[in-house]
Amino acid sequence: MPKPHSLASLLLVSTALVSPSAYAQSAAPAGTPQSAPADAPATAEPEQEEEVDISIPGGASAPTGEIVVTGRRNANIVRTTPQVVSVLSSADIARTGEGDISGALQRVTGLSVVGNGYVYVRGLGDRYSLALLNGSPLPSPEPLKRVVPLDIFPTSVIASSFVQKSYSVNFPGEFGGGVINLTTKAIPREPFLSVSGSISGDSETTLKLGYTYFGSRTDWTGFDNGSRTAPKLFADALSSGKLIAVGSDYTTEEIGLLASSLANASTTVLQSNKDIPFNFSGDVTGGGSISLGGAELGIIATASLNNSWKTKQTLQQTAGAPDLSVADNNFNRVVTENRVVASGLFGAGLEFDDNKIRWTNLFVRDTLKQGRLAIGNRFQSGPRDLLVQDTAWYERQLLDTQLTGEFRFDALSIDLRGGYAKTQREAPYERSFTYVRTNQPLDQDPTGNKFVNDLGGNNQEGVASISFSDLTENLYSGGVDVSYEIVPRVTATVGYAYSDTDRTSTRRDFTYRGSNLPVSVRQLRPDYLLSDYTIQTYDIVLLETSGQSGTAAFEAKLRTHAAYGQLKAEVIPGVKVDLGVRYEKAKQTVVPIDLFNSGTAGIAATNLKNDYWLPGGTVTWEFMPDMQLRLSASKTIARPQFRELVSQLYLDTDSNRNFRGNPSLVDTKLTNVEGRYEWFFGRDQRLTLGAFYKKIDKPIEAFSSVNASDGSVNTSFANAPKATLYGAELEAQKTIALDNVLGGDFFATRRLLLVANYTYSKSKIKVKASDLAIINGVPQAATNLFQDGQPLTGQSDHLVNLQIGLEDIDKLSQFTFLLNYASKRVTSRGPSGQPDIYEEPGIGLDFVARQGLTLFGVDSELKFTARNILTTKYQEYQQLGANKIYYNRYDVGAQFSVSLGLNF
Repeated sequence: MPKPHSLASLLLVSTALVSPSAYAQSAAPAGTPQSAPADAPATAEPEQEEEVDISIPGGASAPTGEIVVTGRRNANIVRTTPQVVSVLSSADIARTGEGDISGALQRVTGLSVVGNGYVYVRGLGDRYSLALLNGSPLPSPEPLKRVVPLDIFPTSVIASSFVQKSYSVNFPGEFGGGVINLTTKAIPREPFLSVSGSISGDSETTLKLGYTYFGSRTDWTGFDNGSRTAPKLFADALSSGKLIAVGSDYTTEEIGLLASSLANASTTVLQSNKDIPFNFSGDVTGGGSISLGGAELGIIATASLNNSWKTKQTLQQTAGAPDLSVADNNFNRVVTENRVVASGLFGAGLEFDDNKIRWTNLFVRDTLKQGRLAIGNRFQSGPRDLLVQDTAWYERQLLDTQLTGEFRFDALSIDLRGGYAKTQREAPYERSFTYVRTNQPLDQDPTGNKFVNDLGGNNQEGVASISFSDLTENLYSGGVDVSYEIVPRVTATVGYAYSDTDRTSTRRDFTYRGSNLPVSVRQLRPDYLLSDYTIQTYDIVLLETSGQSGTAAFEAKLRTHAAYGQLKAEVIPGVKVDLGVRYEKAKQTVVPIDLFNSGTAGIAATNLKNDYWLPGGTVTWEFMPDMQLRLSASKTIARPQFRELVSQLYLDTDSNRNFRGNPSLVDTKLTNVEGRYEWFFGRDQRLTLGAFYKKIDKPIEAFSSVNASDGSVNTSFANAPKATLYGAELEAQKTIALDNVLGGDFFATRRLLLVANYTYSKSKIKVKASDLAIINGVPQAATNLFQDGQPLTGQSDHLVNLQIGLEDIDKLSQFTFLLNYASKRVTSRGPSGQPDIYEEPGIGLDFVARQGLTLFGVDSELKFTARNILTTKYQEYQQLGANKIYYNRYDVGAQFSVSLGLNF
C-alpha cells in the first residue's frame, strides 16, 4: 500500500502558494418526575406518578393521540403498549448527556447511528426508518436523503423519544425497521425558567491546527451577513435561462464581468489557525400556564445556540488495481468544520374537560462552514503531486408548525392533526482549487518544484471551480382518527392520513478557464489568481458545466393517501390483540428541470404510482403477573429516496465520494415477523429477549464504480433481487440499592443502575445468475453488482450498549459510564468487482456526571461529560489479504465538556 503523505509535508506545501509580493414537559429540570423534588432524578421507565407525553398518530398504542401515564401499577409504557417499543424519557436522555437526540438514540436496543445523525434500526438503513415529530412526518434538508438527520434536533427541545419496532397500521407504510417519534416539550403546569451554558473541546481539534476562511463577520452565529448572496449581475444571469459560457449568448468580456462580480478573497483564502477555539453552547427555556375559567392555557418557549469545531486529518484513497495493491487516489486531507446549530421552540396548549388543543412550532438552523486542504497524487498522474483546497458553506434549515386536537366524548374519541414543514439547504460559493507540482527536473520544467494552477490550460489538471446549490422541500400533512369503545376492553379505530411532499433542487457548476498563462500567474494563490486584474488581463473565463453529469435541476413529489382500520381487544383475560389493515396509495415523481431550454433528452424521469394493502397484528399473552409474550407479523414497504432517483452528480464532502441517482428504482416490499419475551421483575427492572425475521423484496443497495478519467469513485443505487434479515435482541435493566450492601450515610440513598442490551443480526442478499438489475433503463445481470450472500449495506452483526451508573434517589447526583460497540458494516459495494467497502465504528466509552446544587439560592445542575475516552479511530476501508485501501481513516479524539444549568 502506498505510504501516505505526512501532516508535516501537508503543512509545508500549504505555504508554497505565493502572492505578487512578500505575503421538559414539567417545570422541573429535564429528567425530573413531577412527583419528585426539583433536583431528583427521574426513573428510566415511566411508572407510578411520573408522566411521559408521547404523541402518536391515531393512538395505535393507546386509545388517545398522547400517552399520559399517571399512578397505575402497570404504568410502564414498554410493558403496556401493544407493540414492541423502547422509550427514552427525559430522564434517559439527560442521563446520556448528549447534545442532540441522535446520540441518545444510539443507546436504544437495536439502534445505531451512521454518518451525520442517520439512525439505523436493526441494521436496516435510514431509508427503512421513519422519523416523526409529535406524530407528523418531517421533510429532509439533505440532497441525498428523504429522511431528516436527527442530529439537528437538540435534546433541549425534545421531551421524549418513542421507538416502535413492530408495525401497527396507524403509522405510514414506510416502516421497514421501525419508527422514531420525537415528542417536543409540552405545556408546563407551573411557571418556570431554566438557563444553561456549556464549554467543550476535543483532543484532536481544540487549540490545535486547523484551516478556515473568513466568509463573513457573522458566521459564528450560523447566519451569513449577506456577503455570500449572489451579486445582481450574476443572479440575473442564473435566472436568464441561458447557459453561462462564451458563445452566442455571452462575449468573453461579459463572462469576465460575471466572474469578477463574485466575492473573491473572503471565500477563497484558506487560512491556518493554530489555536482552534473551544466549543460553546447555551439555551434558555421558560413557560407557564393561566386559568381561563373552565380551561387552562399553557405556553412554553425555548431557544438554543451551539457552536462547535471539528478537525480531521484523514487518509483518503481508492484502489488502482483489483488486488488493492496500488492506490489510484492517495490523499492526506485536513478538514476543519465549524458547525453552528440554532433552534427555537414555541408551543401553546389549551385544555378543557378531557379535551386538548396543541400548537407547536419548531425552528432549527444547522450551518456548516468547512475548509479542506489536501496533498496527494493520482496513480494515473505519474509522479505529479496535487494540492487541493476547498471552501464551503452549507445552510440547513427546518421550520415546522403543527396543530393537534384531542376530543373525548365518553366512549368516543376524535383526534385531529395537521402540519406544515419546510426545509431548505443552500450551499453558495462551494470553491475548489487544484494545484499541480510536476516534480520534473528544472531544466525540463521551470516550475517542476512548485505548485501551479494553469486553469486547465496546459496539463489539464489545474482546476478552479465554483458551485451554487439550493434545495427546498415543503411537506403538508394531516389526519383524523376516530376511536370507539364498543364494550369494555374492546376498541375499534378508523383513520385517514394525507401527506404531500414537494422538493426542488438546483445545482449550478462552473469552472474557470485560462490559456497559456505565464508562470508568474500560475503560481498565484487563489484570490490573486481570480482577481479582477488577472481575469481581465489574461482573459480568464467562467464556463458553466451544469448538467454535464446529469440534470442541473429537478423537481420531486410524493403524495400519499391512507386509510386504516384497527381493533384492540382483550379477548380473554391476559390475552390482548391489536389487529388492523392499512390501505395506502402513493404517487412519486422525479422530473428533470430544463434550465437552458435545451431539452432533457437522455435524462429519464421517474413516475411511480402504487397502492398497497398493509396488514399488521400483535398478540400479547400475559401468562404470569410480571411476564408476557408478544408475537407480531406485518407487511410494509420502503420507497426510493428522491435523490436516488435523479441522474444528477453530487459530491458528498464528508466521504469525498460522488453520488448519482438511478431513475429505474422501484419500491421495496417487506414481510416482518417478530417474537418477544418480557419479564418485569421490579420497578425500573426488566429482562427482555426477542427474535425477528424480515423477508425483503427488491432492497435498494448502493454500489460503486470507478471513473476511468480521474480514478474517482462514483456511487449509485440499484434494486437487489431479494434479501433476508434475521436476528435476536437481549435487554436487561437492574437496580441495586446500596444502603443494604455497603451501608453508611453516603450510600443510604444511592443505587447502582445497570443497563445492558445486545443485538445480533444477520443479513444476506440473494441473487441468481438469471436475475437482472436495471440501471437508467438498461437491464444488466444483477451479478455484475451484487454477490449472493453479501450483507446489506449499513448492517452490523453485533450492537452492544452498556450503562453503569451510581445515582442518588433523593436528589440529583448521577455518575454514569456508557459503552457502545458496533461491529464492522458495509457502506457500499466494491467497484468493478473489488471487495466491499466497510466501516469499523468500534468501541465508544463515555462518562457523564450530573450533580444538583444550589447557587445563590437557585437550584442548579453541574454536568461533566467525557466522550470517546478510548480515542477509537474511524476507519472505512477495503481489504483483500494483506492489502488495504482506506477510503477514510482519521483520529476522532476524546471530547470533554462542562455545563451549568440554572432553574429559576
